[in-house]
Amino acid sequence: MINDSAKRMLELDKMLLMAAEHTVSPAGRRLAERHAPSTDERQVRAWLEETEEAARLLGAGASIPLSAMEGIDEIVALLGKGRVYVPSELYQLNIWLTSIAQMRRYMDSKRQAAPRIASYADSMDDCPELRQELHRCLRGSALADEASPELGRIRRQLYALEGKIEKKLEQTMVKYKSALQEAIISKRRGHYVIAVKRDLRKQVPGTVWDESSSGQTLFVEPADIAALQQEWDSWKADEESECYAIQARLSAMAETRTAELEWNVEAMAAFDFITARGKMSRSYNGTRPAMSSQPIVRLVQARHPLIATERCVPLDAIIGDDWQQLIITGPNTGGKTVALKTFGLLVLLHQCGFLIPADAASELGIFHKVMADLGDGQSLEQSLSTFSSHMTNVALMVREANHRSLLLLDELAAGTDPGEGIALSVAVLEHLMEMKARVVATTHFNEIKRFASNTPGCMNASMTFDPETLRPLHRLVTGEAGESRAFAVARRFGLLERIVARAESLASQSGSQQQLLHVPVVQQAGVQTRNDKQQRNKKQAGDQQEKSERATAKQPRAQHLAGDCVWIHPLKRTGIVYREADERGNVIVQVEDRKLTFNQKRLARYIDRSKLYPGQDYDMDIVFETKENRKKRHLMNRKHAQDVTIVTKSEEGES
Repeated sequence: MINDSAKRMLELDKMLLMAAEHTVSPAGRRLAERHAPSTDERQVRAWLEETEEAARLLGAGASIPLSAMEGIDEIVALLGKGRVYVPSELYQLNIWLTSIAQMRRYMDSKRQAAPRIASYADSMDDCPELRQELHRCLRGSALADEASPELGRIRRQLYALEGKIEKKLEQTMVKYKSALQEAIISKRRGHYVIAVKRDLRKQVPGTVWDESSSGQTLFVEPADIAALQQEWDSWKADEESECYAIQARLSAMAETRTAELEWNVEAMAAFDFITARGKMSRSYNGTRPAMSSQPIVRLVQARHPLIATERCVPLDAIIGDDWQQLIITGPNTGGKTVALKTFGLLVLLHQCGFLIPADAASELGIFHKVMADLGDGQSLEQSLSTFSSHMTNVALMVREANHRSLLLLDELAAGTDPGEGIALSVAVLEHLMEMKARVVATTHFNEIKRFASNTPGCMNASMTFDPETLRPLHRLVTGEAGESRAFAVARRFGLLERIVARAESLASQSGSQQQLLHVPVVQQAGVQTRNDKQQRNKKQAGDQQEKSERATAKQPRAQHLAGDCVWIHPLKRTGIVYREADERGNVIVQVEDRKLTFNQKRLARYIDRSKLYPGQDYDMDIVFETKENRKKRHLMNRKHAQDVTIVTKSEEGES
């Protein structure tokens, strides 16, 4: 129901990683990392009950006796394969079975507070016979003398021999006192030895088993204890044989309980993951929303769990009841994308069985598809532009959308020609409306806002903005379209005031902000100040201009002065008059960095130069000349400059 891309965009992978960090066992961590949202309503209800009960126990100050299950994965994996476990492994198994018994007792005492998860403990089996036998046979990670009568008899013989050997060695040290480096008894390679000076080695008969790092001390097993040592070695071999037999017996007992032990691993891992869900849900004060049989999202005071509570403005929104589509507008940095992510992430967390950071009055349905298109998605490796990436995601959404789909679209119509992008976006929204998919989308375009206003089943919403402080409030208001507030945002982030003021002047003088798409490219210091895509004419504006063109044809032609912005009918775009009409009526117009010739009959006045440039004495070279040429011209006006030339592109004729 969710691909890796959407999981990353909506940050579900981060949430599952956070849940994994709350686990205490490797098996519990694997459950968290592999967890995925479910589309089965009964499964989601069960998960939510588990999480709610775990959070309730933790909230009451309970310490759930979870097992870290260290080494248990390897032990259980080898069951049935004839493995003879060493004492340390049997000790780990004993500790784990003890924790299983403890969990059963704990959960039995919590049946009223947590009936569902308490019932899970009933299926666990602490294998009392095996546990008791392990407890009897082990002392820590070693076999006890009581593990078998034979082992007890053998070890008694070994203890007696060790006493005899030590007594004999003490006598030997007195006998060879002058030859000893120091009066200590130690073991080397399983043999009792004394430290003898190298140069007095011949005074102490026996076998050398080791020497010091300097070579001045030899560790000698005296010949006086050789017979006792051989007897000790024989009993030691008997001990090892008996220990192996006991380990094999205990391992066989464990193999007879393979099914119970494997189930215990799964059950303890489940308890670990359930507890982790409860811990994480409590970390952001999660609650359990009402579950609807219909695919709706009703969020009340909802917060994004990855944003600190003190910085997060609660979200109130609904979709899927009276309307299927919610179009969110408002300023950049206003929180539109956060709102989208909150919608998607909370739905996925709910269907993963987590409590969500929202008021209990919230209500969520079950969605079979949750898909998102957030960010620019540009990929050099896959040769995807921003628009290509958007279309890849949108095409997948269109193919798979149904009435149980939640689709999240960020920045509709972005990344391509605005007119074409808007048309595509509206067509996609219309199709998704027919498929009854639930859609939450963000946009800056007025045409899409108007579509939402005029289309049944579609609703506008806006992110609020404080005009006094020029700061976004990150609060969603349903039922009204917002404004982009580009000028206020530009001021807030430090764009020069004269640039912002000039932009506001252009916007107001052109009648509407949309007409700025036709304002010519103005070059200052050789830098293009408008993006090519912004200069393309949207279809609607083009239709209006054609009407203006026909009206202009009926009126006397006005002379086009240098600096006027004119509409070029053959190119369907604007340009700036560079040179006024000659005797044939031909006018040279600058279009971007080219100077083209058109007959004045093919031009229409668009914006008078007096509205574009400050004062009649404005230096038009700033518009028409490159920065380099203006510097050269200034130098040549001051003095003779040898080898300095000004090169301009040749004027092109009209095609």
